[in-house]
This record gives sequence, C-alpha cells and structure tokens, in this order.
Amino acid sequence: MTMNDTWFWINLAWLLPIIPLVVFAVTGLFTQKNKPLTLGLVIGSFAVDAVIATGIAYEVYVQKAATMLAPIEYGLTWIKIPGLTIDLGVLMDPLTAMMLFVVTVISLLVSIYSIGYMEGDPGTPRFFTYLSVFVASMLILVLANNYFMIFIGWELVGLCSYLLIGFYYQTFSAAAASQKAFLFNRIADFGFMVGFFLLFAQFGTFNFTELAEKIPTAEGTLFIAIAGILVFVGPIGKSAQFPFHVWLPDAMEGPTPVSALIHAATMVAAGVYLLSRQFVLFQASEAAMTVVLVIGAFTSIFAASMALVNNDIKRVLAFSTLSQLGYMVMAVGLGSMTAAMFHLGTHAFFKALLFLGAGCIIHVVGSNDMSQMGGLRKHMPKTTWTFLIGTLALCGIVPFAGFWSKDEIIATAFTNGHYFTFVIAEVVAFMTSFYMFRLVFRTFFGENKTDKSRHLHECPATMTTPLIVLAVFAIFGGFVGAPFIQNGFASYIFYGQAHHPEANWFVICVSTIMALGGIFLAYLIYYKKAISAEAIAHRFSGIYTILYNRYYVDEFYGWVFHKLVLGFSKFCKFFDEVIIDGFLDFLATVTKWGGSRLRRTETGNLQTYALVMFAAVIILVLWKAIPMLGGI
Repeated sequence: MTMNDTWFWINLAWLLPIIPLVVFAVTGLFTQKNKPLTLGLVIGSFAVDAVIATGIAYEVYVQKAATMLAPIEYGLTWIKIPGLTIDLGVLMDPLTAMMLFVVTVISLLVSIYSIGYMEGDPGTPRFFTYLSVFVASMLILVLANNYFMIFIGWELVGLCSYLLIGFYYQTFSAAAASQKAFLFNRIADFGFMVGFFLLFAQFGTFNFTELAEKIPTAEGTLFIAIAGILVFVGPIGKSAQFPFHVWLPDAMEGPTPVSALIHAATMVAAGVYLLSRQFVLFQASEAAMTVVLVIGAFTSIFAASMALVNNDIKRVLAFSTLSQLGYMVMAVGLGSMTAAMFHLGTHAFFKALLFLGAGCIIHVVGSNDMSQMGGLRKHMPKTTWTFLIGTLALCGIVPFAGFWSKDEIIATAFTNGHYFTFVIAEVVAFMTSFYMFRLVFRTFFGENKTDKSRHLHECPATMTTPLIVLAVFAIFGGFVGAPFIQNGFASYIFYGQAHHPEANWFVICVSTIMALGGIFLAYLIYYKKAISAEAIAHRFSGIYTILYNRYYVDEFYGWVFHKLVLGFSKFCKFFDEVIIDGFLDFLATVTKWGGSRLRRTETGNLQTYALVMFAAVIILVLWKAIPMLGGI
C-alpha cells in the first residue's frame, strides 16, 4: 500500500468501508438485543465516515485541487497469477470525493431520522445493521480502482437492497418486491459482467486508470460499441432505466428511510456514477453514446407520465426518481458527465428530503394514499416548509439547487444541437412541476381527509432536524455549479477538458416558463378546483387507465414469465421426465426383464449345463440336416 504523506484525509479513505463493515459484524453478532448500543454504533460509524469524507473533499477541492492533475491510487495486490492481477485499491479524484461526501452525509442524516421513524419497531436493530453493510457496500463501489472491485460493491449493494426492501418480509408484497428488485438487477448485472470481462480480454486489465489509456486506441470499433453497451446494461438495472425500471416503484414496500437512501445517494446513483467513472469507454463509441442518450431521454418522459396519476405519495416520488435518473443518463449520452454528476449531487439531497418528508407524513397519517390526506400544513409546519423547499428544488425553480443542475443538462442538449432531446427535457420539466405540486396541494392544503381518530402532530426532532439540514442543501447546494462561480463544479468534475455551458437566457426562460406552467396548472386543478380532475380523467379515460397501470409493462413481464419462461420450463420438465427418463426407464426395465430370464440358465448344476449342451448339439444337427433332406 503506497500512500503520500502530503495527504492526510485521502490516506484514510480505505477506512471508509471498513468502519461500517466492522460495525455490521459487531451489531449483527453481539448487540442485536441492545437497541441503544446498536443504534449508537451504527450512527457513530456513519458520523466518523462523514468527517473523513468531508476532510477528503476539503483536500481535493480546496487545499490540493490545483496540484491534483492525476488521480491518486493506492492499495494492495489481492490476486496475482500469470495473466491476471487484481488489486484492492483506492482511486481518489474529484469524482470520488464528491460521491463520498454525498453518500456519507445523507447516510448519516437518514440514520438519525430512522431513530424516530423506526421507534417501536422490534426489528430496529436488524434494520440498522442492514444499513451499516449497505453503506459499506456503496463505499466499496465508490472507492474501487478497478472493475473487479467495483463489481463486488455493486453486488453487495444489490444484496443489501434485497434485504432492506424486503425488511417487512412477513408481508407478501414486501417479499415479492425484494425478489423483483433482486431478479431484475441480476439480469442486468450479467450484461455488465460480460462487458467488463470483454474489456479485460481485449486490454488485459481491470484497472480504470490503465483502461483510460488503452480504450482510446480502439475508439470507434465495433468491439468498443458492444463492450460499452454491455457495460451500460448494468446501470440500466441499477439506475432503473427502461426496460428494467419496474423494480423501483415496488421498492417502496421497504421502510421510508430505505427509500430515501436507495433513491437518493446509494443504489440508484451507482449506475450514473459508473457511467461517469468509465466515461472514456462510452465516449469512444458513438453507437454506445446514442444508446445511452435514447434510453435516458425515453425513461425521463416515460416515468414522469406515470407520476401524473399515481395516488401513492412514495410511488410518485419513485417515478420522479426514475425520471430524474433518466435526466442524468441522458446527460452522459449528450457527452457531459459534468452535468450528470452535478444533477446527481443536488438531486441526492433534495430527493432524500422529499422521501424523508413523505415518511413524516406517513408516520403521522398512517397511509401512503394522498386521497386520505389534506390540510397537513396546519399540523406539520416544519415538514410542510421543508417539503415545499425540496419540491421547488426538484421543479427547477431559481435559485434552488435543481434549477442549476437540471438547466445544465437542458442547456447541454440545446447547445449541442440535440433539439428533440431539448424538447423532451422541457416537457419533462413541465410534467415534474405539475405532479409534484399535485402532491403538495393534495397533501398539505385543502380539506383534511385523514382518519379523525389519529392525532395529527409534527414529528419529533430526530426526524425534522435532518429535514432542515437537507433543506439547506436544497436551497444552496446548486451554487457550487452556478455559471458565475469561478472554480465551480465544472472545474473539478470533468473528463478530458473542463467544460461548462454559459448561462443561456433562452433555455433559462423556457425552463422557468415550463416549470411555472406546471405549477399553475396544478394550482388550478387541485387548489382552486377551477378544473375538474375527475372530468379530465373521465374524458381521457383510456390514457388515464394506461398511465395508472404503468403502461402494463408489469403485466407484460408477468405474461412473459408465466407463459414463456414457466411454459418452457414445464416443457423441459416434461422432456426430461417423460422422454429422457421414460426412455431410460424403458431400457432399464427391458434389461432387468432379460436379466431375470437369462439368470435361470445360470444354475450352477453340471447336469443342467450338459443337458443344454446336448440340446444345442441336436439343434445344430437338425439345422444343418433339414436343408439336406429337402434336396433328396
């Protein structure tokens, strides 16, 4: 392990996954019956990690940024045989530092929030133990300096999501949702694995730095296109892009803090992070970039349309996450990993805020259904205002964080001449504002439809304090990438040459008009009641039904599974049991029957053998004599 004495916090980066892994082992084996100790150990480990990650960010962005001309790598050799070397290494650059800060800070806030949310749940120690290994897995993924190591973290994150989504495994829906997430991610991960093994077969290394030097030598080849698309299949599953998006809305069956963690800073962000980490691979193939762009753009508008009619507050946010991830993937396809990672960072904070705010609402109301809410602003002022801040950030209203990062993506599409993509992005911006303020007006305003037996109140400080902290990030977090900030986000997070589109007033005006238009339409329908939502749903009942049923994609997959997969499996079973086993059983029966008959000839009696021989001689004589007699 080679370290540079110049860096203090960066030299401690290897501890980031180790600390929560050790805590996972301790809490999992020894402290499950001691809830306060378990919670203290997990939250304490997250706090230490957040301090280290903040120190790393300071060294990378403030103290040493000017001299950090190349990534810093250190580690040790894990496997070394002729033709194969695999390291357990740390790759530190501004991209890593940014992800470490986002993951550790949001994990800490979610764990503090969970103290109040999980109060009274007998499975709380198990929940915090799962959180610990989940965060450790994500940190392994972020720090990895090679494909093999990142794949370990990638799979561990998938396993932990299975455990957390299915936390309430006693219910069928939670168990089914966890299996669904696990299955779709395993299918996607197979494509990812084939892709990076192809790269290893071609270039002889898993190391990202070495691949960054070798991949451009094969730029534009069919091999690079195939390898890039196969590697992209992994992020399609992990970041829930079409057609593997179906697991994410059902992941809402897990506890709400899990939704905040999975949908904001960890699992779904891993796909976009991988695209950015290996941007050199996708940039080397125009075909691969086109596939990434098309999938991202389609997913953004596809998911946003489903959020327009859903009544489950968490699923609306889940579809929103799908749509925003589509924005990020689209940014990579447009050639700007800077815009993609900028939006990933801001989105992580305001989407975590929205999910945790939704958790507060569900905690008090006892339901996910927006039709059973209303008027909550009078009873939950902190939740209301922080949720509204998160919503404004998501809608891209100036000066909130989402305005700077989302407009960066839209401006990239416009300035690069992708006008159709630009139109899609603007339509999605309108839809986002509409469905989010539909949620706000139905939840916090209007008539209170909550069960009258429930006592409506603000949540405890353990739950509202993280909301306030996240709201600060949602307000000010976007300024790190504002066009007028020198040495801002684009000065650090880039591949090749730093690029940052200047403020485009046409794009800013169009985006603002679209966002305000969506808010105004939601205001007319759900606040002023000037337009009847029921009448619109009735008039466009066909479209409404399709959107409400998520375009029947789940049903299609169900048909494929039950009719094709299970049908083919039943045919294989029939062929195996009836044809193959039946034929072999027939041979065995005939052999057994013949053996039982032949066995009677083996008596061990000398007189019997002499009699058989005498009979055989007579038969042979007759066989030869009869033809001769016939000729006389």
